[in-house]
Amino acid sequence: MKVLHIIAGNLSGGAARGAYWLHQGLLAQGVDSKIYTTSRTSLNDDTVTTVFVSNKNKVATIIFALIDKLSTIFYRKRKRLIFSTGMVGQNFTNSVEYKEADIIHLHWINDGFVNMRHLSKIINKPVIWTMRDMWPMTGGCHYAMGCEKFKTGCGRCPQLSSNSTMDLSRLVLSYKKKYLSKTIKLVGISDWLSEQAHESEVFKGFDIRTIHNCINTKTFFPVEKRVARELLGINTGKKIVLAGSTSATDFYKGFDKYIDSLKLLDNNMYHLCFFGELDQELVKSTGLDFTSLGYLQDNISMRLAYSCADVYVAPSIMDAFGKTIVESMACGTPVVCFDATGPKDLVTHMKDGYKAVPFKPESLAEGIKWIVFSSDYGMLCENARDNAVLKFDAKNIAETYTQLYKEVLIK
Repeated sequence: MKVLHIIAGNLSGGAARGAYWLHQGLLAQGVDSKIYTTSRTSLNDDTVTTVFVSNKNKVATIIFALIDKLSTIFYRKRKRLIFSTGMVGQNFTNSVEYKEADIIHLHWINDGFVNMRHLSKIINKPVIWTMRDMWPMTGGCHYAMGCEKFKTGCGRCPQLSSNSTMDLSRLVLSYKKKYLSKTIKLVGISDWLSEQAHESEVFKGFDIRTIHNCINTKTFFPVEKRVARELLGINTGKKIVLAGSTSATDFYKGFDKYIDSLKLLDNNMYHLCFFGELDQELVKSTGLDFTSLGYLQDNISMRLAYSCADVYVAPSIMDAFGKTIVESMACGTPVVCFDATGPKDLVTHMKDGYKAVPFKPESLAEGIKWIVFSSDYGMLCENARDNAVLKFDAKNIAETYTQLYKEVLIK
């Protein structure tokens, strides 16, 4: 079988990285898997075709991405959040890669990469769409943040600050309904995301199932904490609490909840560690010592960051999965998260981490203290690693997808 993955975004990070690890897992199983992407790098992988190798396609990609962003320009009071229309994009069905494929596997396809209308051009090829956030089912937002209008057709979009029933969100939702065939197989990367899709207006009557996101547990594995701290230049006898995000200020990341939880900790007992974006003045308000590792661009640095910590905190209030949670667990570091949305599927409460009461900072703080001072801390670390390998390793997830590919080809 020949599988073509359609992926927008940089393959070295974000939602695309999970898709790339799946691709690698499929290749290891002997599946003829290829990627068609807007990634600016192919990672020196000859099974990856990026549109950026062609100047013509490169310019088109940049223009389409800009047009997609400008679609909200008339909503001057809109929230400054990512909003995608799926109404512009290159026709990937003209590519050689598409013509050679038996199965089309969509992943994150935004930023002006895929026009939903082009999906109707897919003929005699099964389509699988792995949903990596809420966008496939909404009128343009990537996380609904409590709004349930995607269940009834959108309009009066709170993220657009719109008072019109016939606004851009309703137009986008109608556009999706027009061009999405019910033969498409939907996959949520968490039970929560699949449940949201089942309740959506767009995906009524669709075949929807859950297959978790994956990581490479041969890339993320435990490093002795003392060694990791020495290599990162962290010299402290305090308990290390790690958190991080490429964009911590995103409204759904819950960083404000995390800061409030830190203010409840004893500053003589904890040292904070952060990777990615960081508002240092905000962190200083907690009174706790901290180290900023900055943006970590490679897996080795990320592995050391996870391994140096006594606990990793993922305070997201809405997340489709929680890839950093599983990466931390694979490195043998237990996790505190809220018992909500995608992350609730990943952590087993008081076995390999702690699920805090949504969305209470004091419960996050309680979870941090419970983990780092647990009399069974060593067992928590072992359980975290075992859970990551068993449930989320790319090899195991690839096997599940292979069975799905066989299923759609038979039909």
